[in-house]
Amino acid sequence: MIYPVIMAGGTGTRLWPLSRRSFPKQALELVGGRTLIQHAIDRLLPDFAAEHIFIITRQEHVPPLSAQVPELPAENFIVEPEGRGTASAVGLAAIHLHHRDPQATMAVLTADHYITDTSRFRQALRAADDIAQENYLVTLGIKPTFPSTGFGYIQQGEPLPINIDMSAYRAQRFIEKPELTAAQSMFKSGEYSWNSGMFIWRIEQILTEFERQMPNLYQKLQAVESILDQPNYKQELSQIWPTVNKETIDYGIMENAKDVAVIPVDIGWSDVGSWASLLDVLPADDQGNIVIGDHIGIDTQDTLIVGGKRLITSIGLSDLVIVDTEDALLICSKDREQDVRAMVGLLEKHGRGDLL
Repeated sequence: MIYPVIMAGGTGTRLWPLSRRSFPKQALELVGGRTLIQHAIDRLLPDFAAEHIFIITRQEHVPPLSAQVPELPAENFIVEPEGRGTASAVGLAAIHLHHRDPQATMAVLTADHYITDTSRFRQALRAADDIAQENYLVTLGIKPTFPSTGFGYIQQGEPLPINIDMSAYRAQRFIEKPELTAAQSMFKSGEYSWNSGMFIWRIEQILTEFERQMPNLYQKLQAVESILDQPNYKQELSQIWPTVNKETIDYGIMENAKDVAVIPVDIGWSDVGSWASLLDVLPADDQGNIVIGDHIGIDTQDTLIVGGKRLITSIGLSDLVIVDTEDALLICSKDREQDVRAMVGLLEKHGRGDLL
């Protein structure tokens, strides 16, 4: 049985000032009249029962997320005491599922993806499950639409001789975010997929890889699993978790795993991780503006405008990102929106944690 696990622990600093520590990006209504976490659940429910869907997040995020997805049982929220990277988050979710169903298949998904072809997405999960039963670690690759330097890539090796209704390949290697020349070459070759960060594997198989490649983390996960039913679980976890080394699942496991497969998919996928990503998802008006909220403009073109309770007016602007909240206003050039994370760091340095 497949158990989807939605990673929802990030705060979304690149979506500041709308995304905050107490109200993360997963809880924001940015696309299609639903929040990102609601979209993540909605696209699963046709094929998966709510009691089989899990969310791993931080304690402070549980109240806003659980309020938005009341169909999920409270015990399906797996709580990290603090973020220690995606490898440890995956590991913590894996031992919870292993404790529940040792024969489970785990689908690692994320809350900040927007997918338009949800039927094809669920078909890909079913195909990945078939491959996972052959003891592969499976990743969904995204067919590139342009030579992006913002995504990692997966090189496709030989086709897998497994009878499924989608193409699948042995993953030859993982490449971190490339320079433009390399990205153009990989895009032109047709042999690469974007790394979506979505993975499907048998619980026993991923735990075997943790034991082989990250033995220190594996030992700590085993210690945590041994106390899952104990009344002192949260207290003990809070003592163990700060000692876990920070690492990503890509570096920690995937790049050196023994048997990795990739299924390239075209599912209308977007990674809603920054203000620029909304430019690819939301429709623009006849002036090229994307507006969320109340706006009246004169000679304003190609600008993203996200408002709150008050009217935003603009005159003679172009190629900007404007985000207005009750206590903070962001104005930046579209070609500098990647520096929003740096602005968050600067605010923290200046003692403005009240705005984060």
